[in-house]
Amino acid sequence: MSKEIVILTRGALRHSFIRKLFGLAEGIDVLRTYCETGVEHTSGSELLEEARKNKEAVRINHLERRAQSEHDYFGPFVNITPDYSSPVDIPGGHINERQYYEEITSLNPDLLVSYGCSLVKDPLLNEYEGRFLNVHLGLSPYNRGRGSNFWPLVNRKPEYVGATFMHIDEGIDTGEIIHQLRARVHPDDGPHDIGNRLISDVGQVYPELVRSFEDLHSIDQPPEPEEENYHTSDDYNPEATKQLYENFDDGMISEYLSKLDSRISDVPIVKHPEIDEEKLIIEPEV
Repeated sequence: MSKEIVILTRGALRHSFIRKLFGLAEGIDVLRTYCETGVEHTSGSELLEEARKNKEAVRINHLERRAQSEHDYFGPFVNITPDYSSPVDIPGGHINERQYYEEITSLNPDLLVSYGCSLVKDPLLNEYEGRFLNVHLGLSPYNRGRGSNFWPLVNRKPEYVGATFMHIDEGIDTGEIIHQLRARVHPDDGPHDIGNRLISDVGQVYPELVRSFEDLHSIDQPPEPEEENYHTSDDYNPEATKQLYENFDDGMISEYLSKLDSRISDVPIVKHPEIDEEKLIIEPEV
């Protein structure tokens, strides 16, 4: 019997990629997808416009590369794939309005599935407690908030780049962790290669979590780090982007790969025994 889900997401290519994958996934029926549009300070085009206005050359280059890489990774799939995700555009930040609560509950989905949507509050949060999955692009509890895969690369710590599947709660990236992915890093990668390959991996694993939901028993959680790494958009500065590219230019990736086993052993992540990544994510033969 198919799992019936409602997806809460946004409207960028990476979000369309994930919702369309769900629409195609065996054993899953997407009743509706709510796509938030016009979310302030989150649209790539808005950020790029701001960078151009401020004449921030490094940031302009970074955002233009991001847009091109996202198109290269996800554009062809999104453009040619039939859409079985029943998308509906809604204004950014409106998912908590009564109208959408009533629409979602009337659809009576088995699960809610979110990726990149605004912070969800009651009554929707309470109504689907224990049946509401979220993915955070970052490794909780090591990094939470905005740019959770940006700052580790600024700090020369690629081992902290990854994704966290969790039960959503009222906090920001604080829900009970179900399973985590560490970013696959290849020689000569740039930051957008690492980030978009990770999103591709998320798309391969997320539907399996939905299909296996009843078997996803609670497992031991990682200890809270001594130092909290929680970032907001106010933490960003152009110097951080400059440092990011300096790290890549001076061999951060080759240094990391040369000591990969020891580097990742120092940053344990959650692996649910019901999720077999080797069957879901296929590495190329080299």
